[in-house]
Amino acid sequence: MNSEKRTRERKRLMLAMLEKKIRLHARKIYEERGKTEGQALEDWAKAESEVLKSSILAPLWNHRQELEPTEQ
Repeated sequence: MNSEKRTRERKRLMLAMLEKKIRLHARKIYEERGKTEGQALEDWAKAESEVLKSSILAPLWNHRQELEPTEQ
């Protein structure tokens, strides 16, 4: 595996870990709200904002579309 491929793979793994952290935090927000349905997008946005605020991976998350191949 060449250096460029390894770098892309590392970035993909870091993004996956960050997404999992956001998902778990959104779940926590949902549970703290009493599991009220219909606010998943708000929970995700709040979780994403809170997690990224303290993450050195925020720039990578914000530019993840550049890393993912586009589907046509």
